[in-house]
Amino acid sequence: MNARLRILLAGLGALLLAACSGGTDRPTLHAQLFGAVRDEIAARTAPEVQRPPLTRAALDTVELAAIEVTLEQSGTQAYLFEQLVRRDDAPGRITVWRTEDDVTLALREGVLIATRGLGGDLLSSAVQVETGRPGPAGGGAHVMHVAARDNKAVPIRLACDLEDLGATTITIVERAHPVRHLRETCETVDGARVVNDYWVETRGGLVWQSRQWAGPTIGYLRIRQLTR
Repeated sequence: MNARLRILLAGLGALLLAACSGGTDRPTLHAQLFGAVRDEIAARTAPEVQRPPLTRAALDTVELAAIEVTLEQSGTQAYLFEQLVRRDDAPGRITVWRTEDDVTLALREGVLIATRGLGGDLLSSAVQVETGRPGPAGGGAHVMHVAARDNKAVPIRLACDLEDLGATTITIVERAHPVRHLRETCETVDGARVVNDYWVETRGGLVWQSRQWAGPTIGYLRIRQLTR
């Protein structure tokens, strides 16, 4: 898993810089993005490619919404692009993000509700959100279902409290964002502690940055919104 995501990182990082010459044709940009990733996957046995530095000038040329995801326990990074936005019967808008080889994350108003392709995936998560309001809307009971070895869903029950730590400013690739820092502190039935952090721009309706627990196998994911 980690090697695959490192290869994706190298290809996607290089492509974000190459997008400066990609013009404004959205289908062409898609083809460039995914074509470069396929080339990198084909070269799996080559020495590891160094990721070029990501700049705001390069990001400003990219027409796709993109996030950067870091697996905290390994330091592995990847860029994911918006695949679809949908709604269901629960409050909040769901955004699905994916890599070319179908590693996906689903966020409901910026709160992680599912992963696929990482191993030990978060299959689903019931979260407290409000439509149009980014980040968690409150504390209370929270149930996550993670994949076991036999592909059965194992529930993890959490009791959570939400705290507003106040206004601050964060910088993501050379651009400052005024946000509020929300912290969700949860405890499992056996006393384990989980802490999720969200940096939320309420006016813009966006979680610009977060650190969220995806279960005991994946651990924490650090997520940054690069383009919108």
